Amino acid sequence: MKDITIRLSSEEDLDLLSQLNRQLIEDEMHDNNMTMDQLKERMSGFLSLNYKAYLFMECDDLKGYALINHDRQPLYLRQFYICRDSRRRGYGKAAFFKLLDYIGTRIIDIEVLYWNETGKKFWNSIGFKERSIYMRFE
Repeated sequence: MKDITIRLSSEEDLDLLSQLNRQLIEDEMHDNNMTMDQLKERMSGFLSLNYKAYLFMECDDLKGYALINHDRQPLYLRQFYICRDSRRRGYGKAAFFKLLDYIGTRIIDIEVLYWNETGKKFWNSIGFKERSIYMRFE
C-alpha cells in the first residue's frame, strides 16, 4: 500500500461527497432517507459553516473521506468512510492517523450507531474508548 494523501475538499466536490455519504448511510444501516439532492444540500451547509471535508487519496485513486466539525473541542469526526473496494486492507487505519497528523490533533470525538458492530470493532481496534451512551426517544 502506498502512502495515503489528504486533500481538503471544496464545493466542487459536493456531488462526490454526497455519493460517498449515501454509501456510508447504507453501510451503517442508518435510518436517514434523504435524497441525493438533500444530501448534497446538507453537505454544502456543513462546508459553509464549521465543517471541513477531507478526501483520502492513493495516487489518483479515491480511498474515502472524512467530515470534521472544527468548532468543537475536542474536534468532532462526524463522518468517516473508506470506499468499499478498499476495506480490510489497512486504508481506514492509515487514513485516520494521517488525518490526525494533517489537522494537528491527537484527541477527537466520534459517534457510532449502536447496531453498527463493524464500525465499533474498527474504532475500538485503533484505540477509541467508549465515554457515553447517546440515547433517543421516538
